[in-house]
Amino acid sequence: MAFQSHHLIASFKGCNTNSLGMANSAMALMSLGLAAALLLSGAPAQKCDCPAGYCCSQFGYCGTTSAYCAGSGGGGGGGGGSGSGGLSSNVTDAFFNGIKSQSSGGCAGQSFYTRQAFLTAARMYPAFGSGSSGAGKREIAAFFAHVTHETGHLCYIEEINGASHSYCDQTFTQWPCYPGASYHGRGPLPFTFNYNYGPAGQSIGFDGLRSPQTVAQDPVVSFKAALWFWMTNVHGVLPQGFGATTRALNGAVECDGKNTAQMNARLGYYQDYCRQLGVDAGGNLTC
Repeated sequence: MAFQSHHLIASFKGCNTNSLGMANSAMALMSLGLAAALLLSGAPAQKCDCPAGYCCSQFGYCGTTSAYCAGSGGGGGGGGGSGSGGLSSNVTDAFFNGIKSQSSGGCAGQSFYTRQAFLTAARMYPAFGSGSSGAGKREIAAFFAHVTHETGHLCYIEEINGASHSYCDQTFTQWPCYPGASYHGRGPLPFTFNYNYGPAGQSIGFDGLRSPQTVAQDPVVSFKAALWFWMTNVHGVLPQGFGATTRALNGAVECDGKNTAQMNARLGYYQDYCRQLGVDAGGNLTC
């Protein structure tokens, strides 16, 4: 199965991902200000009934920084989040390697993608897999369902024949294309184009415009890039059901009856992973 990265990103052309990131940052700062105000006012402890994306500190308050998330009980009653250990207890060796075991032994991804690389990358995104136990598990199932579909069970690292496509949109002058750089699909959720590699690199900490190949060379960066794209474009629609995540990723190609076979393939993986994680798949599964 070849990467479908040029399809996966098509619906996001023109999306101002930098503005989305700024909006997320503003929300985080606002929440920190509210948390600080509660601490200073001596308000009673929240007892860890935190909303999705927040961790509970040892003193019973919700927040998103390391002070809240490091060694905490997790957000939303301990349902998940990278700071709480929820991801490591759900994304077990058996779960992760069970996905890889269904790909060919000769795949480049067999030695590249590792559970530890994923868990390390996820520490950068404490909101991923957080919230209530059910919501966190459904997000994990959804993420790996799409990863499985896009990479052929963690087999592919790069889009097949991707370098033959230009994937350079010069209208995005803030993210200029560099000579010799190829912005084809790479990683677990293979995004394309300079307007994705630029902000991804800026957020994660690598030169996405000059050295986009880093996503296919460093497994931690590879998962960080996938999680960056997920948190920017998909995380927010999760409450609408799995069908909304498919629409967010590849709706122009698969939704509204355009390619039901591919849509149902993603859904099948999602339902399987929900069963493995012991959570109901929820409603609104198709698009």
